[in-house]
Amino acid sequence: MTAGNGFLEALEASTVDVNEAITLPPACYTSEEFLGFERQAIFERDWVCVGHEGQIPDAGDYFTVQLFEEPLVAVRGDDGEVRVLSAVCRHRGMIVAEGSGNNANFRCPYHFWVYGLDGQLLGAPAMEQRVDFDKSGLGLPRLKSETWNGFIFITFNEQAPALTPTLGGLTRILENYRLSETVWLDGGTFEDLPWNWKVMLENFVDGYHNNRLHSGIGDVMPCSDATFWPFDEERDNHISRSNRTLKQDASFNLTREPLFPVFPHLSTEDRWHWNFALVPPTLALAIVPDQVAYFTVIPTGAGSISIQIGYLFHPRVVDMPLFDVRFAQARADVDNFNGADIHADTMVQVGLRSRFAPRGPYSWQETTLQQINRWLVKRYREHYNRDPSAVEAAGL
Repeated sequence: MTAGNGFLEALEASTVDVNEAITLPPACYTSEEFLGFERQAIFERDWVCVGHEGQIPDAGDYFTVQLFEEPLVAVRGDDGEVRVLSAVCRHRGMIVAEGSGNNANFRCPYHFWVYGLDGQLLGAPAMEQRVDFDKSGLGLPRLKSETWNGFIFITFNEQAPALTPTLGGLTRILENYRLSETVWLDGGTFEDLPWNWKVMLENFVDGYHNNRLHSGIGDVMPCSDATFWPFDEERDNHISRSNRTLKQDASFNLTREPLFPVFPHLSTEDRWHWNFALVPPTLALAIVPDQVAYFTVIPTGAGSISIQIGYLFHPRVVDMPLFDVRFAQARADVDNFNGADIHADTMVQVGLRSRFAPRGPYSWQETTLQQINRWLVKRYREHYNRDPSAVEAAGL
């Protein structure tokens, strides 16, 4: 790739009609400098999903996440409100919360500065001799946040427009699932997965590999039956595909039979489809008639990510006999389904580092990948227009 406008021109070939488009340049997936460019172009400006409010159902519940060099804590306050705060103590930079749990407050383990669940500094030992010491100005910074269908989004950009209006199409897909009524269950966290965050998103909504890579379990959703939701990069912040299944109420397991009762308000048409959706850059949703699984994808390097997985069920499901056994089976089946994806994503990242890495042609069954490119390139271009030197700094 050449620097400046040449870089942007090279990307345009990935945004034209899917039957003419080619993949992004391999450096977009392998260069640490390019990830730095993306951090400024996307992660510092857009809405980023950091988790689900089901992780923090009660007052004092919290979980932590690190987004690049920013340690964050999501917490439910005594007032029931979900807030996302910096986890960095305002004294010497110690981290005040790690992992997850329940606290009445956050006490820095270094010098015992104490913060309320709303981030306000409540106490600071032995600061009485400090000139003009004012606790009111030393609270944990609070990030701009928005909750959509239970998912917690943050942005570092105070001027970012509201997220929810940009998710109208996905809201319609999920309407009959009534996610606000669902029960959240943990699917585990997986660290140091060896591929780029975009490789993960592309694989997730790629309709070209269903019954190829996933021969057997994926046969219930033939690639030829993939359909793609319209996408307008000026208006939409979700990228979604749907697959009609060969049987009603098919689910993620080797029998393809539902392990749980289907969501009770689904239409007949809903029950014949699996849906896969992204809210870039970090949220991926797998939507089937008896469960919704999601993946929160956090970049940790140009060639590495962490993933937190969660499941959403209708409340009556968790009260059914032997639910724990069924849920363990559901997780095992998803892991089986994901096993092929894990190997494919790992090997794609290996291939992208090769001198022979291609900018290959797309199939119509990869329409969602061209849509991802359009979402990305819009943001790359906007960042270049704000700061032309950013492309050169990324070595592009």
